[in-house]
Amino acid sequence: MLEAIATASRVSGPQVRRAAMYARDLGAVAQAALRGGAEALGKFQLELFLPVAPMLARTAADVATALRELGGVAAFEWKMDGARIQVHKRDDEVRIYTRGLNDVTAALPEIVERARSLPAQALIIDGEAIAVDAAGRPHPFQITMRRVGRRLDVEAMRSGLPLAAFFFDCLRLGEQSLADRSTRERFEVLAATVPPAALMPRLVTESEAAASDFYDAALAAGHEGLMAKSLEAPYAAGNRGAGWLKIKRAHTLDLVVLAAEWGHGRRSGKLSNLHLGALDPATGEYVMLGKTFKGLTDAMLEWQTREFLERETHRDRWTVYLKPELVVEVAFSDLQASSRYPGGLALRLARVKRYRTDKSTAEADTMEAVRRIYVAQSGTPGG
Repeated sequence: MLEAIATASRVSGPQVRRAAMYARDLGAVAQAALRGGAEALGKFQLELFLPVAPMLARTAADVATALRELGGVAAFEWKMDGARIQVHKRDDEVRIYTRGLNDVTAALPEIVERARSLPAQALIIDGEAIAVDAAGRPHPFQITMRRVGRRLDVEAMRSGLPLAAFFFDCLRLGEQSLADRSTRERFEVLAATVPPAALMPRLVTESEAAASDFYDAALAAGHEGLMAKSLEAPYAAGNRGAGWLKIKRAHTLDLVVLAAEWGHGRRSGKLSNLHLGALDPATGEYVMLGKTFKGLTDAMLEWQTREFLERETHRDRWTVYLKPELVVEVAFSDLQASSRYPGGLALRLARVKRYRTDKSTAEADTMEAVRRIYVAQSGTPGG
């Protein structure tokens, strides 16, 4: 429909998508485009208490790549593994929304109180809520989500699991939407509006060495890595804009393929979604840790479908189960506690890097290695 509006009105697709993000009414967007073109679409702005999908980031391998892609200078921010929040404030009325646009105001009373204390009468700010321990270090993502998704006994949870909020963007101040302004301008407004303790740590630099030191500091503080942002980019609500890059430390494990699910769409007829596991030496059984279809090239899909079918033991409607003979190297952001899998742990944001045809299953990582990673990242025994 958006493409049809753009074609009929002879307005660019991005202009139509931007207006639709703010308007929430395609009829109004179509009418404005047909009657007033780009100028009329430009009048749609971010409104208080009508949340928009957050701007997202692409991935960069390291700080050097990020600096190169962003023109030699960038704003680097700590990347926290918390819950993305969009805070809307008008006088004493505060609403907090998740990245999925759910209203979680009642679950986050301490952040509501902090927002009410800000001097601005009308404000929309973008940030991260994260559960912290007594030393101020972050808890794992799933611990934070216990608070964000809480509906009952919020005050009791608040005392035992406090939340901190760190803000990194300002989308509206007073009656003025700032989303179309440059990152540099939005930073200046944010710094004048939010106290320093509530700002996401940031370094603006053209130095790879300084950015690398900042990256190391983020990891040492228990966070995921860095965000790198163009100083000139507007806020592209709902889009994975070229102006934002994420740089994360990725763990890798050599795991065994236990099964695979048939693909859909362009992957129809190919075995795609991998069931990944590691041997538990204590039981001699393979323990499933999660699934992924990410990172697979067309050539890998062709190869693995052929190899999997040669190792099939049985199947159901969607899944082919295999002899545990193939080893695959998988990158992932972290491990999280999970009641879904027997081992009590699950991979987060897993992606296939390559098949290790040079390795036998005896050389693959075991559950002992998996548990060591979990303990190192969280300080909590897994399994």
